[in-house]
Parts: sequence; structure tokens; C-alpha cells
Amino acid sequence: MTAQTMPRAGAGRREWIGLAVLALPTLLLALDLSVLYLALPRLSTELGADSTQQLWITDSYGFLIAGFLVTMGTLGDRVGRRRLLLIGATAFAVVSVAAAYAPNPETLILARALLGVAGATLMPSTLALISNMFRVPAQRAMAIGVWMSCFMGGMAVGPVIGGVLLAHFWWGSAFLLGVPVMVLLLVVAPILLPEYRAPQPGRLDPVSVALSLGAILPVIYGLKELARHGGRPLPALAIVGGALVGALFVRRQRRLADPLLDVRLFATRSFTVALLIFLLNGMVMGGIFLLVNQWLQLVEGLSPLRAGLLLVPQAVVMIGATMLAPLLARRFRPGHVMAVGQLVTAAGFLLLNGADDPGAQLVVLVALVLASAGMALPSALITDLIVGSVPPERAGSAASTSETFGEFGIALGVATLGSLSAAVYRGELDRTLPAGLTAEATGRARDGLARAVEVAGGLPGGAALLDAARAAYTDGLILTATAAAVLVGGLGVVAVVAFRSVPPYAPADAAPTGEPQPTAAVPH
Repeated sequence: MTAQTMPRAGAGRREWIGLAVLALPTLLLALDLSVLYLALPRLSTELGADSTQQLWITDSYGFLIAGFLVTMGTLGDRVGRRRLLLIGATAFAVVSVAAAYAPNPETLILARALLGVAGATLMPSTLALISNMFRVPAQRAMAIGVWMSCFMGGMAVGPVIGGVLLAHFWWGSAFLLGVPVMVLLLVVAPILLPEYRAPQPGRLDPVSVALSLGAILPVIYGLKELARHGGRPLPALAIVGGALVGALFVRRQRRLADPLLDVRLFATRSFTVALLIFLLNGMVMGGIFLLVNQWLQLVEGLSPLRAGLLLVPQAVVMIGATMLAPLLARRFRPGHVMAVGQLVTAAGFLLLNGADDPGAQLVVLVALVLASAGMALPSALITDLIVGSVPPERAGSAASTSETFGEFGIALGVATLGSLSAAVYRGELDRTLPAGLTAEATGRARDGLARAVEVAGGLPGGAALLDAARAAYTDGLILTATAAAVLVGGLGVVAVVAFRSVPPYAPADAAPTGEPQPTAAVPH
């Protein structure tokens, strides 16, 4: 029986155990993203890293993941998704040890960059393998929900695990978290995971790889710099330059027989609309989460670890809602489930209007729980629509595209929503600044709440400045959250209209056993 005529069958015990294996690198990557924030102050002191080096220690990982996702996703389609996963896991384990014992900032920056490249092999490989292992839509949606829940759980417990490690060990222990996970993956993956690759993969085009990096990296860099420092010429030029290179990349892909990214995928309406919603949801959540995290630390005065602990409930609720979404989609149309989630998220953002009321901390945390639960409902279904709307041999390309859009969304949210909040902050602060401040103190306070806290600490009457700055920041959070609520609610309408023809998922046991498997992948 060939791959083209194999019947579509529900996943069995082997596939579900294999899903647990695929959850390992997903959990690890999320941990690695969040655990560094607690380790950064200590490692910076011990390694003597200046402010610029600290930024590159933090950013080089995310930059390289974003830059190489498209390349690695398509490479997995060509050389085999399991093979690429194992190569990436080996590299991640080795470089994690190098990062843990880095003797200077330059070595750590290089190690973090290499970890980003290795990480870019893991995410699209895991998601593409899931799409191959779970061919029944209802099971695939549930498997993707588990996969996303592991990522969310890792982000939630990362600061907690990091706090425990740093309380008992040196800063490098945060990087060694990945070693036993990757060793376990290397042992069990060849036994439990199947191998898939495209039957006629074609050759990898080096020019396309260079163009993709030249498009993605400058745009991500520009967005991050605009978020940090506001409107400056260099970040704006980087974004424009990246966009121009991106146009050249798309033009080349249209002409190649074996493109790095098949741009014809965007001709599928469900694929394109799902990516758009994924991008904008990521933008909103990335921006609002950052603003709320800073509000907890700079307005409420919580430590990073305490703030991280208070955010655990919203992550737990998000995991639960992610697992619930595929079950709801068996009874209701996925577009309707998504729309309900978008409206619940909008309600949560509107609840942030209570951030300046008595008991504001509890109100903000409840709002964040509500928004997170709502956002989780469409997340798993959107990812399933993206990978499920393409032929199996293009699953790696589709997975990497969705994750790249997610990276862009988060960076765009931090830049745009952060800029909106900063503009409100400066306007309100100018109106309420106490009299008698020097021009230097006023200028530093206008740079942001963190600077205002520093300035207030060195002034005899700094309490008035601190109160004004905290009130101005809260006003910026409220207005930004209101704008986000309008956008998210509008996306709910888009989901209903765009996916009105997508029926509820049939239960796994209702899948027709004689239906041909719609794949040309080569199993091994």
C-alpha cells in the first residue's frame, strides 16, 4: 500500500506517546525564553557585561530563531523532519553547556545566537510532525492544543524555576535546563517518532536563505529598537530595508521551481486569514502582557519573581482553554469558537480600565486571566487551520510561516502598543509634573516609568513625581488596552465570516476508514 492510498486512520497509542516526546523541546524553548530574565542581572555582574552586551545576550536568541524559522521549516520538509529535530536537539544540548560556562559576554552572546539557530530547527519540526502523525482533524486539533499548552506552561513556570535555581546555584544553571531534556529526546525520538519528508524535495536555494534573513532580521531589529528608544532613523531604515529585501525574496520564490517558501500558500483564503489573525492576536497579547508586567513591577512595586508568580494563574487558565477549544470545535463551528474567544479577550482588556481603582492589582489579574482564556480559544484552532490547509509535504513550511508571523506579531505589539502607551504617558506626565523639577530630571522622567522611578529616588520631593509617573503609566495602559479590545473584537467578526464554511470537527471514531490519505509524504 503506498502513501497515496493509505486509509486515513485515527492516531493510536504510539502517536500520543510520540506527542509527549514532541512536547519536550516545546516546553524547553519556552523555559529558555523566560528563565533568562531572572538570571540576567547576576550573569551581567559576574561577566562584566555592559548595557549593550546585556541587550544582545537577551535579543540574539530571539533574533536568530525568527530569522531561521522559514529556512529550517522548509529544510525539514527536504531532509526529514525527525532528522532535523535530532540535529537541532544535539546542537541545542552542546551549545547550552557552552552558554552555561561562558567566560565572557562575547562568548555568551555567540552561544545565545547559536541556541537561536538550533531552536529554529525544533519548533517547526515538532509542529510539522504533529500534522503528519495526526491526520484526523479532531485529533490534530487536540494534539496542537497539547503542543501549545506546553509552550504556555513553559513560559509560566520559567521564572519560578529560574528563581529556584538562582537561589541555590550559579547563573549558568539556567542554561543547563535544556541538556537532560535534549538527551532524553535524542534517546526516545528515534523509537517513537516517524520520519517524514517531501517525496520530491528539490534543492535548498542559498540565495533565498540569504534574502529571507535579510528581510526578517532587520525588521525584527527595527521593531524592537523602536519599542525601546522611540522614533529613530536607524530602526526605521532597518524596517524599510528589510521590507525591500522581503519584496525581492517573494519575487524570487515565485520564479523558483523549488522555492524556500511556497508563496502560493497565501492564495488559500483560510491560510492567509488565519495567519493575519495569528499575527494581530500575537501583537495585542505581546504588547498588553509587557505593559501589565511592567505595571506590576513599577507601579505596584513587585519583584520580578513575585510578578511572575502572580501571572501563573492566567497561564494555567490559558492552558485549560487551549485544551477546551478542540472539544468545543466538535460541537460548534471553529469560526464561532474563535469569535467567542476574541470577544472574551476584548472583555478582559476592557476590564483593565479598573487599573486605577482601589484594589487595582486584583482587577488587573482577573482581567488578564479573562483575556488569556479568551485568547487561548482561537490560538490552537488557528494553528490547526494553518497547518491543516496545506498538503502534508508542505507542513514544515506552513508551520515555520505561522511561527514567523507569531514572532513578528509579538515584536510589532511591543513596538506599536508600547509606543501608544508611551505617548499617553508623556502627555499625561507633562500635564501633572510637580513644579520645581530641573530640565534634566523632567527629560529623564519623560523617557519612561523606569527612568522616572530612578529620578524620583534621588530627589528630596520625589514622591510627587513618582505618583504622577505611575498615574500617567496607568492611563497609558488603560487607553492601550481599550484600543486592543476594539481590534480583538473586530477580529472575532473576521473569524466568523472567513471560516463560516468550516464545519465542526467530526469525532475521531467517525473518520471514514476508506478515505485516501491526502499525503505524498514518504514514511520511513
